[in-house]
Amino acid sequence: MSMPDAMPLPGVGEERKQAKEIEDAEKYSFMATVTKAPKKQIQFADDMQEFTKFPTKTGRRSLSRSISQSSTDSYSSAASYTDSSDDEVSPRDKQQTNSKGSSNFCVKNIKQAEFGRREIEIAEQDMSALISLRKRAQGEKPLAGAKIVGCTHITAQTAVLIETLCALGAQCRWSACNIYSTQNEVAAALAEAGVAVFAWKGESEDDFWWCIDRCVNMDGWQANMILDDGGDLTHWVYKKYPNVFKKIRGIVEESVTGVHRLYQLSKAGKLCVPAMNVNDSVTKQKFDNLYCCRESILDGLKRTTDVMFGGKQVVVCGYGEVGKGCCAALKALGAIVYITEIDPICALQACMDGFRVVKLSEVIRQVDVVITCTGNKNVVTREHLDRMKNSCIVCNMGHSNTEIDVTSLRTPELTWERVRSQVDHVIWPDGKRVVLLAEGRLLNLSCSTVPTFVLSITATTQALALIELYNAPEGRYKQDVYLLPKKMDEYVASLHLPSFDAHLTELTDDQAKYLGLNKNGPFKPNYYR
Repeated sequence: MSMPDAMPLPGVGEERKQAKEIEDAEKYSFMATVTKAPKKQIQFADDMQEFTKFPTKTGRRSLSRSISQSSTDSYSSAASYTDSSDDEVSPRDKQQTNSKGSSNFCVKNIKQAEFGRREIEIAEQDMSALISLRKRAQGEKPLAGAKIVGCTHITAQTAVLIETLCALGAQCRWSACNIYSTQNEVAAALAEAGVAVFAWKGESEDDFWWCIDRCVNMDGWQANMILDDGGDLTHWVYKKYPNVFKKIRGIVEESVTGVHRLYQLSKAGKLCVPAMNVNDSVTKQKFDNLYCCRESILDGLKRTTDVMFGGKQVVVCGYGEVGKGCCAALKALGAIVYITEIDPICALQACMDGFRVVKLSEVIRQVDVVITCTGNKNVVTREHLDRMKNSCIVCNMGHSNTEIDVTSLRTPELTWERVRSQVDHVIWPDGKRVVLLAEGRLLNLSCSTVPTFVLSITATTQALALIELYNAPEGRYKQDVYLLPKKMDEYVASLHLPSFDAHLTELTDDQAKYLGLNKNGPFKPNYYR
């Protein structure tokens, strides 16, 4: 017996019909909204015309946000993971206090402190040597009475260093050495912990010097130690507050650029305090400069451009430790790498590592990527930029923003188009465009992050250099630039070996006598680099 067809329940058909009508109405309403939306987006072209005028740095940042809010909020292309769509009010104009009621800081948003604390805790997991040093020396307080003014990148890793210095007895005031490298949430966490920090991501040039000034110039507080990265803090103190050097016991400098400035001061007889050259210590030169850049160069380029390196032609200007790290990474991914060098020794090393050494002018028309890492100025000039192929990527891995002549690109005939956070297309009248990253500033810390473990090595070296200079008896160090004692270099390395479960072989008495060494080191002469 066949079953009759199911009959619709009373009223159900009518309800379905009404629901369909409502759904259609909402759909068409949504489509109408969408159709209208592009009218607002079409303003992009007008905005870009305004953008090319480059009125001020602040104006450029505001325009870049209105032009492409989604790209400035992109977490994948920024060193700081905070939302950059915060209100447009400058941190200098905000009244902020931490949970203890202190307002002795200037950061983007103090409410991000909890997130920043988690970032710092993650970094601590891979900085076991620095934490070990903190625990060993915490009881002795070797920096008790030290008042350290610092100017470095403000990231989770440097936060671990700053908090280590505080745990060892120091008072710290801190600013950023790069306008793009600050992690806002980390700066907030430091401010919440009581560190007088003045920094945020995306500072203007005026903000940059204002922050340094706020660190140095405070009633009732005068620094007696300087920790610098790039020499800007040291330069500012010499220029504005030379009397501060009467109480300064020493300067610790990390970068090639800053060390070069110190040697210039020393040669001119203007260096009035001892300075420690950390950049040329073995633990900085052979680890941070080489291994850090070997990994972070790819991270910065991938996050900003999504470029594939296989078969790409890349020219790297400079084959020092930074250049060596960059070239090794690029070669491993299948890039065709050229080197430019002024030093015949470095040039010979590049040749024997399988790279072709050329003049930049010889390959500038054909390369896809140009990377500078020399520490010099005007390495890539406007003439080079004019001759580059369409879509050539240009970036800098040196500390200062002097290597690429970015100023020459701020002219009426060229159009700047912000396409992503820290990524600008500079467009020539014929339509050719060059992809400029971080406006010629340090790529890895402006556009990505760097390996924590390697920074632990550098941070531990910096901490020991500060302890050495601060506690040195009068007369040990004169008004000159010094290298970290080799024994300390080896101590820093030994602190990091347990992370690899590495076991050192010990010399026998007979072997030590044969080599003329102490069984416990140092194992290399002081001139070894």
